[in-house]
Amino acid sequence: MQSDLKNITIIGAGAWGLALASLVKTNNHHVKIWSRQSPQPLCELVKESDAIISAVSIKGVRSIAEQLQIAQKNGQLLPDAVIVSATKGIEANTRQTPSQIWRSLLPMHPLVVLSGPNLSAEIVEGKPAATVVASTDESAAQFIQTIFASRNFRVYTNSDPIGVELGGTLKNVIAIAVGACDGLNLGTNAKSALITRSLIEIIRVGVYFGAQPETFWGLSGLGDLLATCNSNLSRNYQIGYAIAQGKSLEDAIANVHGTAEGVNTAHVLMEISVREKISVPVSRYVYRLLKGEITLQQAVEGLMERDLKPEN
Repeated sequence: MQSDLKNITIIGAGAWGLALASLVKTNNHHVKIWSRQSPQPLCELVKESDAIISAVSIKGVRSIAEQLQIAQKNGQLLPDAVIVSATKGIEANTRQTPSQIWRSLLPMHPLVVLSGPNLSAEIVEGKPAATVVASTDESAAQFIQTIFASRNFRVYTNSDPIGVELGGTLKNVIAIAVGACDGLNLGTNAKSALITRSLIEIIRVGVYFGAQPETFWGLSGLGDLLATCNSNLSRNYQIGYAIAQGKSLEDAIANVHGTAEGVNTAHVLMEISVREKISVPVSRYVYRLLKGEITLQQAVEGLMERDLKPEN
C-alpha cells in the first residue's frame, strides 16, 4: 500500500490551496505546500513531485508556469509529472484561461483541470462535496481522481477541460449579480430567473472557446453556479451583496478575504463578448455596475425591460 503513495506539491497557501492539501492528506500522500513566502525555491521543491497542483489566483499563474518551465529545462521535473490547474479566471492581457497558459509553457506534461462546487471552508470542515477533474489525457485525469477521492469528496472525470474550467470561471461574474439580488431582497423568483438565464450566456461563451455545451449542466457548470450563488462564503457573492448595501466597489473588495476573480473576469468577458458579438446581458450589466456606469436599480430595470423573446 505504501508504494501507492505519491509526492504532491501544492502551489498556493491560501484558503483554496490549504483545502486541497487537506484532501490529499486524507489519503496519506506526501504533501508539500509552496507559496511566495516559502524559503525554498519552487524548482527545488517540485523535483520528485508526481503531481503539481496550482491553486494561485489568475494573476500568479504565468509566473508560476514560467518557473516550472525553467525547472523542466533544468531537469528538475519528473517527465510524467501531472500539472493540475485549480485556478478560476481569465488572464487580463492575453485573454487566456489558466489551462491555456499552462499548455503554452509546459506542453509536454499531462494537464488536468480541477473545478466544481467546492467552497473551501466547507471542505476543510470535512463536509461532503464533489468535483470534476478534466483532461484530454484520460489516464492523467484518473490519476488525479485517485489522489483526491475520499469518503467525503466525490471526484468525477471529464474529457472537456476548457468547459470545466470556464464553468468555474464565468459563474463568478454571475455570483456578483446574485449577491446584489439578495442584497436588494428581490426574492426567490427573481434569483431563480437570474441564475437560469445566466447559465444560458455562460454556455454561449463556453461554446465560443470550444467547450462542449453539456459540460455546463454538470458539477463544474450548474453545480458550481448554484453553490457560488447560494452561499455568503462566496467572495464574489459578497461583493454583489455589499454593493447592494450601498458600499463602493473598493470598499466591498477591501472587506473580502482573498481574491474575488469575478471582478476581473467581468472586464475580460466584456471585451471578448463585444469583439465576438456574444450576447451576455447579465454579465454586461454586472460590468457596467462595477464600472460605475449605472446604478444597481438601473441594472435591475434594464434586465426586466429587455425585449420579449423566446426562452432559448
